[in-house]
Amino acid sequence: MQTLYLWLKIVHILAVISWMAALLYLPRLFVYHRENHDKPEFVAVVRVQEGRLFNAIAMPAMVLSVLSGLGLFYILGGLDLFHYGWVHLKLLFVLLLLHFHFMCRKWMRALKNEGTYKSSRFFRVMNEVPTACMAVIVFAVVGKFF
Repeated sequence: MQTLYLWLKIVHILAVISWMAALLYLPRLFVYHRENHDKPEFVAVVRVQEGRLFNAIAMPAMVLSVLSGLGLFYILGGLDLFHYGWVHLKLLFVLLLLHFHFMCRKWMRALKNEGTYKSSRFFRVMNEVPTACMAVIVFAVVGKFF
């Protein structure tokens, strides 16, 4: 069981790093998309980048993060962990990251269909959400203060 735990932990860390990289870069691409909406050649390139980043990196990394996280959760005691406050905090912010992930897909599709309902400033602010969530998760998991 110890070997499985170590392998799952390795997969989880690598998947989370990949997922976070994608979630940190996607909103930046949305900023470029919005700020250059009048340049069709540029927007075409950014659309390809958005699609590839989301479909080839973000989605597989998110799935691996969740599955390996569930595996670790099971190995570490599953429901017995719920009496620790840090677990609740981590899961809350993981859920926020999952929501953000699927909002990125929604925004990407809207931008692809020429939707201009969000400004580049909005996407600049959204670019900070994954960092804040990641900081809280790391604080909760490493600190285990409560």
